[in-house]
Amino acid sequence: MQNLKNVVFNPDVGHLIRGELWLAGISCEQEQRLKQLEQRRITPITKLRPMEFLFRLSGKPCFARGELTGLSGKAKSGKTFVSSILMALCFCNQLLSVERIEQKKLHVLWYDTEQSEESTQDILKHRIIPLTGIPEDRFPMEQMDVFNVRGEPMNERLGLLELLVMRYQPDLVVLDGIRDLVADINDGVVAQDTIERLMRLASENHCAIVCVLHQNKSQEDKNLSGWIGTELKNKAFEVYECSKNSEHIFTWGQTDTRKYTIPTPLQFAVNDDGLPYQCSHEQLLEAQFRSQQKMVDKLQGSNKLPDMNPKYVHKEGRKHVFDVKQLFIDIMQPGLVYSEEQLKPQIFDLTGAIKPKLHDEILQKAVEENVIVCVTNPFGKKEYGLR
Repeated sequence: MQNLKNVVFNPDVGHLIRGELWLAGISCEQEQRLKQLEQRRITPITKLRPMEFLFRLSGKPCFARGELTGLSGKAKSGKTFVSSILMALCFCNQLLSVERIEQKKLHVLWYDTEQSEESTQDILKHRIIPLTGIPEDRFPMEQMDVFNVRGEPMNERLGLLELLVMRYQPDLVVLDGIRDLVADINDGVVAQDTIERLMRLASENHCAIVCVLHQNKSQEDKNLSGWIGTELKNKAFEVYECSKNSEHIFTWGQTDTRKYTIPTPLQFAVNDDGLPYQCSHEQLLEAQFRSQQKMVDKLQGSNKLPDMNPKYVHKEGRKHVFDVKQLFIDIMQPGLVYSEEQLKPQIFDLTGAIKPKLHDEILQKAVEENVIVCVTNPFGKKEYGLR
């Protein structure tokens, strides 16, 4: 196609106006496509549909309609717990410290690609519905569409999801998980096409699509798995990470966003009935301590202690040498203050050092090497900050 000559654009109207010399030889199909493209023009006065969010976390809007949201984490890190919280929240005003923004109940489509049918039903009956506070015999199942497609051919799952979204017009779609829509998570062309189709599906149907995806298996590597994970992180409106701190303690925090930053992760525990609940910071610390003590007691009398994380510790002869700089950079955030009770469980989780004496030595070494600063607050308690 030759260059356009003497073509004037009127930004107030948003339509192409012909100049004296219009491009000769343009086909009718090309001209029609250009007219269609004018609908995509953006100016300072273009009237756009305002962004709408389904939920509010820590006072900030999240989970936008028309957009993709990534939900990541290691295996068994709480992704299904968080998905269950989101789905239950569509039927109640608040759950843990998360609020539903819209007054009306929301329509949910749960598209489960990886669990057994029994597991899907068990989570629906014994976790999602109980979290709503609505008795099972009065729960509005007409607003909760649940499909388990693990038995469907992999190459048909994305097309089936598109049909279901267009048919039921949900407000929230939970795709658990996106990895099972593709045969090869490292096929860049397929990954790009899959994410593009999901973005178009969310936009055209004005729904929020939550894409659940595992992180890489290495404990230190928190990147989303494969090329499909890279595409999702690049195109998603926001990404959240789930992690497991101890036997029954989970953390759900935002890692990426295009608009509203949510700096404070949400921590929750799980009761004996398998239901998540929010508890105080003191309760979380107590649960972490009990978990650590349980492990220490289990290993008492054992001739072989578990290996420590080589990222943070190496041996020189019979002595363990800790890389305290790397350790505390990974544990602490600049500008925040931490107590010993907050730091010691994290030292244990990252290093694998189970002896309380080692935790004290690691803290002291970090202070001596000017990695962290230690001060005593007015109540006589030690507090630490990253230097």
